[in-house]
Amino acid sequence: MRRFSVKHSVFDIDEEVVLAIVREKYVGLIGFCLMPNHFHMLVVEKNEGGIARYMQRVLNGYTKYYNAKYGKSGHLFQGPYKTVHVGTNEQLLHLSSYIHRNPRELAEWRGKEHKYPWSSYGDYVGNNRWGDLLEQDILLEQFKNEKEGYEAFLTSSTAKLSFEELREIY
Repeated sequence: MRRFSVKHSVFDIDEEVVLAIVREKYVGLIGFCLMPNHFHMLVVEKNEGGIARYMQRVLNGYTKYYNAKYGKSGHLFQGPYKTVHVGTNEQLLHLSSYIHRNPRELAEWRGKEHKYPWSSYGDYVGNNRWGDLLEQDILLEQFKNEKEGYEAFLTSSTAKLSFEELREIY
């Protein structure tokens, strides 16, 4: 079993607590990207209603943290979260690419998306900082050379390319 390995004061959590979270989680986290004004998560529901319960905890928890830290009150998010049901494997792969290439929107991260620290991209092509909290198998097992194959797939993906970049290809 892989262990939770992120070392930061924010994540200074007792290992037994982490193991309990992994055992009792509502969703499996497959990928994520936190951007300055929005975020994306790719999750698989572990039991009925799991995504709704998970999102409620994430959004409420972050709002409470933010309001306490900055002395604010009230709503933080503009509206309800949006979900998209992934119906095919092709859609799953495209969505993972879209999420992991999202930092291309930030000029300083274009071409360096794998180094963006608030994304799981680097965990897929390098060391997984999250251990069992990030369920990579559903994506990586689709490639002969798991990490290298996924990295090549992401690098060649047209997700998040600008119109000009797409025109150069086609």
